[in-house]
Amino acid sequence: MYIKKILVAIALLGLLVAAYFANFVYKAMLKPNTAFNNDTAYIYIPTNANYNVVREQLEPLVKDIDSFDDLAEQKKYTSNIKAGRYAIKKGMSNNDIINSIRSNNLPIKLSFNNQESFEKLAGRVSSQIEADSISLLKVMNDEAFLSKNKFNKATALAMYLPNSYEFFWNTPAEQFRDRMLKEYHRFWNENRISKANAIGLTPNQVATLASIVYEESKQASEQPRIAGVYMNRLRIGMPLQADPTLKFAAYQLPQYKNTVIKRVLNIHKEIDSPYNTYKHLGLPPGLIAMPDISAIDAVLNYEKHQYLYFAADAKRVGFHKFAKNLAQHNANAREYQQYLSSQGINK
Repeated sequence: MYIKKILVAIALLGLLVAAYFANFVYKAMLKPNTAFNNDTAYIYIPTNANYNVVREQLEPLVKDIDSFDDLAEQKKYTSNIKAGRYAIKKGMSNNDIINSIRSNNLPIKLSFNNQESFEKLAGRVSSQIEADSISLLKVMNDEAFLSKNKFNKATALAMYLPNSYEFFWNTPAEQFRDRMLKEYHRFWNENRISKANAIGLTPNQVATLASIVYEESKQASEQPRIAGVYMNRLRIGMPLQADPTLKFAAYQLPQYKNTVIKRVLNIHKEIDSPYNTYKHLGLPPGLIAMPDISAIDAVLNYEKHQYLYFAADAKRVGFHKFAKNLAQHNANAREYQQYLSSQGINK
């Protein structure tokens, strides 16, 4: 009888232990433990972060951080932190959360448009991934890298094609740059290189001319015609006389810093710069901005015509009037200059 009581007591104790363990497992591993109302929350774990950094981000997102701590310790997550961007779904348990932030690093859509310089590009990119603008600028301007890949500081912007790309948030600066080089080579496929050869330009020269075309017009429909004007001028040895190159040259000078040139004047045509295409024949040394892909393809597929001149159209903002001779061009230019004066735009 006494032994039977002992056995019963042991059985009851076992049941209590099992119940306690089951409750612990449910509470620590299986019970929903999120404290936000949206469907999904994201945490961003920096490179070389410790568990405290993760915990700080998680604390406002979970109901019971202590139970999460216990399970994270048991599953050895606290000593195996991985950088990245991770999703936490509403209603996840501690176990679900740990599994997600341990192995489900989610990519982001990184995008940039037509940045005017490496400084602006680095700022734009660093706002989307972990790498900061200083580290991005350093690798972008790496002279050994540029030389190895047939770029220089004047042409290096050609390597970065404005678009959207998939990256992991914790991508280092060097990996970002190297990926952009791969995208550049993917873009410059056999077909585009063949077209560049056919018009007598290298890919960097195409990008340089495309940067001028893009600054002249954001209208993709007329970019091939503008490209055709410049190709005609190059073919006959006429200066490009591109106003955007004068603005670029001016902006390199201290007196034009933090200014916006709305009207190109004769004084700008006297600027001593290799980017002054009124003074110097041929293409400038490099890009004046990051061209859109449409402008690059516009150069490669430029419209064949006899136009040598174009001027902004006062009646169709954003478009241009084209002319085959100087007399007609002067008439078009006077009309636009009169429009600028009527708007009070004098510089």
